[in-house]
Amino acid sequence: MATVPTICRDCGAGEARDAGARCTRCGSPRLLRHPELDTLPIAHVDCDAFYAAVEKRDDPTLRDVPVIVGGGQRGVVATACYIARTYGVRSAMPMFKALKACPHARVIKPSFEKYSAVAGEVRRLMQELTPLVEPISIDEAFLDLSGTERVHGGSPAGTLVRFVHRVEREIGISISVGLSYNKFLAKIASDQEKPRGFSILGRSDALDVISPRPVGILPGIGKQTEARLQKAGLVLVRDIRDRSPADLIRLLGRDGERLARLARGEDARGVEPRRETKSVSAETTFNTDTARFEELEPILWRLAEKVSLRLKRSSLAGRSVVLKLKDRNFRLTTRTRSGLPATQLAKRLFEPARAMLREEADGTYFRLIGIGAADLCPADEADRGDLADLTLAEEVQVEAAIDRIREKFGAGAVQKGLAFPFVSAGRASPAAAPAGSSPPSERNPRNRGGEPG
Repeated sequence: MATVPTICRDCGAGEARDAGARCTRCGSPRLLRHPELDTLPIAHVDCDAFYAAVEKRDDPTLRDVPVIVGGGQRGVVATACYIARTYGVRSAMPMFKALKACPHARVIKPSFEKYSAVAGEVRRLMQELTPLVEPISIDEAFLDLSGTERVHGGSPAGTLVRFVHRVEREIGISISVGLSYNKFLAKIASDQEKPRGFSILGRSDALDVISPRPVGILPGIGKQTEARLQKAGLVLVRDIRDRSPADLIRLLGRDGERLARLARGEDARGVEPRRETKSVSAETTFNTDTARFEELEPILWRLAEKVSLRLKRSSLAGRSVVLKLKDRNFRLTTRTRSGLPATQLAKRLFEPARAMLREEADGTYFRLIGIGAADLCPADEADRGDLADLTLAEEVQVEAAIDRIREKFGAGAVQKGLAFPFVSAGRASPAAAPAGSSPPSERNPRNRGGEPG
C-alpha cells in the first residue's frame, strides 16, 4: 500500500504512512495527510469567530453560551460564536434579526482596542515564522514559508501545526489554517473546515475542489459581476474554465483573463508583507432614524475626532474625505471630496464632510453616518500650510494640546461646543464594525469567508 506524508495535528509527529486512522504516537485521529504535504509553502491563517473567541476567553462563563458581538438593537452583528451560528446568526446581520433567530444570546458591545491587542499578539507569533506575513484584516493573514525548513527544522506544514498549538496555549483562541501553493487556494483551504481546521489543497486535487464551487469564491468578484457571469451561463468555476479566454475577455475585459487563470488554480500574486492601508474611518448606527442636519452635525464631528485620532496613531494623513450615509431602507450613499491638502486634523476633516452632509440632509431619514479619510500619505506630509493659511499653525497646536489632555484624563476631559448636543442626546450607538477603521474591522461579508472565522 502506498505511503503518504502525514503529520499529527495534536502531537506533531510526522511520518510517511498508509491510510491508518490514528497517530501511531498519541492515538489522535486528527491527521494531516497529503501527497504534497512537505512541499506546499503558502498559508492562510484565520482566527475562529475572533471577537467572540476573545470574549469567551476573557469570561469563561460564556464558554457554552451563544455570543453575539455587535451594536444595540439598531446595530449589526460584528461576529457570532459558532453556537450562535447554529441558530442562523451571521456577521453584518441586523441585530434585531439576530436576536429574533437567537433570543437567548448574550450580546456584547465590541471592544476594538482589546481585539487589536490580541490580533497584535497573533501577528507577532506569525512573524516569528516568516517575515512574509500579509495581513488581510484584523483576524486573518497570508504567510509564505518558502525556504524556512532549515530555520524551523521541518516542513511548513509541521511549522504551522506547532504555531496553531502555540496560539491556543499562549493566547487562548483557536485558528484555522489553509495550506497550498498559492494565495487563492490557501484561502479556499482555510474555509474547508472550521473551527480549528487545517486543510490542504495541492496541485493534485485543487481543481476537483474548486470546479463545482460557485463563481463567487473567486477573488474580486462582487455581486454585480457575479450576476453578470450567471446571466452569461457562468455559474460554477468549471464553467469559467471551460470557456475560451477570448470569450471571457469579450465579456469581462481584461478581468476575464485573470478569472480564467484562477479557475485553473493559477494565482501569481505574492505574499506582500506591507499591505497598504487605503482608508481610515469611523461610523455609527443610530438608535432612532435621524433626518435633521442639526442632529447629524454634532455626531459627524465626534466621528471626525475619532478618525483624526486614528490617523495620528497610525502616522498617516488623508487627502480625501468620504461621507457615508445609510437611509432607513438600507440604501447606502457615499460622497467624496478629493484633492485636499493632507491633514490629520479633526476640523479639516469635518469641514468638507459637513458641507457634503448639508447637501444630503434633504429630509431623508438616516440610520447610519460615517466619515473616512482616504488617499492616505505619511504624517510628515500633513498640515504644512502656506503663507495664505494663517490659522493652521494654531489649529495644530490646539488639537495637540487637546490630545495630550485626553490621553492623560480620558476622552471626555475636553469637548468642543459642537459635541455637546451629541453627548447629551445619547442618540447614537457605536457601529458594530467601523469599516476601514484603525484598528481594522473584521472583513467584509463579500470577502469569500463571510464573517470572521
